[in-house]
Amino acid sequence: MKTRSSDVAGLIARRAALALLDAVLVEKRLLSEVLLQRTKDLSPEDRARAQRLVTEVLRVTDRCDRMLGPHLSKRPAPHVMNALRLGVFEICAMDEAAHGVVNAYVTLMQERPKSSHFKGLVNAVLRKIDADKAKWDALPAPMLPKWLRKPLVADFGKSAVSAMEAAQAKGAPLDLTVKSDAEGWAEKLGGEVLPTGSVRLDGSVQVTRLDGFKEGDWWVQDAAASLPARILAPENGARVLDMCAAPGGKTMQLAAMGAEVTALDISESRMSRVQENLSRCGLSAEICVGDALEYEGGPFDAILLDAPCTATGTIRRHPDLPHVKDGSDFPGLFELQEHLIDRALGMLKPGGKLVYCTCSLLIDEGEEQVRDAIARHPELRVDLDALAIPGVDPEWIGEEGLRTRPDYWAERGGMDGFFITVLRRG
Repeated sequence: MKTRSSDVAGLIARRAALALLDAVLVEKRLLSEVLLQRTKDLSPEDRARAQRLVTEVLRVTDRCDRMLGPHLSKRPAPHVMNALRLGVFEICAMDEAAHGVVNAYVTLMQERPKSSHFKGLVNAVLRKIDADKAKWDALPAPMLPKWLRKPLVADFGKSAVSAMEAAQAKGAPLDLTVKSDAEGWAEKLGGEVLPTGSVRLDGSVQVTRLDGFKEGDWWVQDAAASLPARILAPENGARVLDMCAAPGGKTMQLAAMGAEVTALDISESRMSRVQENLSRCGLSAEICVGDALEYEGGPFDAILLDAPCTATGTIRRHPDLPHVKDGSDFPGLFELQEHLIDRALGMLKPGGKLVYCTCSLLIDEGEEQVRDAIARHPELRVDLDALAIPGVDPEWIGEEGLRTRPDYWAERGGMDGFFITVLRRG
């Protein structure tokens, strides 16, 4: 993938974007699993362009297919279809000159013997798309796949799900958690301070080039993801377990608040990244790599359990998820969450609190888990008062806990979908 002077302008990034799109839509692999592997030889600029292009196409695949439908008598091979989707997006959404886009994807078709005979189709269809591109803006927001949309409609209703889909289609801005002086950093970086204290920036910025990154004055963390640690609000010196800690944003929050944090996760590679981020930010925590169900530490004053889940609340930032998952892993995750809650309760000091959360939109991973936990442990209660922190809309809080959704703060760019609760004994 080295740059060559003979390459069509932008061809390197487009070639990589097509390979990534094939990996997600054909191989059913998460973008995070293949991104570095398949862009390792690219320049930072080409890598960023490829990632941005494939991410946006995954976000609006449904709209791309609606544009292509009238011009295809039958769907071509997946590799060809993905090239057409990329071309549609560039012409319709990015308003790129059709001539360059068409030439690029025709060239990419010629690079593979099995797709070379589709170059005429790609040329003809993309030129027709250019003539029809005014129709793009009138298309509805992309719908979630049926395996996910159906349970969400059952939980929230069609209008709420449509609002979530509209928010997800717009993508996500960049949220930062700062160690101190949110107002000052917002002014310095050209962002705004959100009601809950995060600093929000335009999502197109390059993180590592921003002031304060190398110095560790802040870290990237969606505003909703910052709420569990803010709700836990440890006292200075409190012993806190961050259970299932990677990627580490909550560990850093708790450490910055003055807690003595034990960060536990089963992934050695991800915990190495947590340690790197702690060091960059001048923070410390005890790093433990191991299975949370077998861990014997404690007792702790408080535990934050960000349980493994379907991650359906993060689709606005990870639009590959609904294309890769199919719901088959749901039952296993629900059972694991139950076991983790029970294990966490066994490591709490008397009077301690458990903050349980998932980055999920599914009731089964939130409210239903709380109801089931109370059925198993009748002495448990939900501490609703602890959820009422600055910036949290009281309407987000129900009997079992706090729920955020992608369409909340829509005028500000939305937020991830999370469920958060505080459980206490007695």
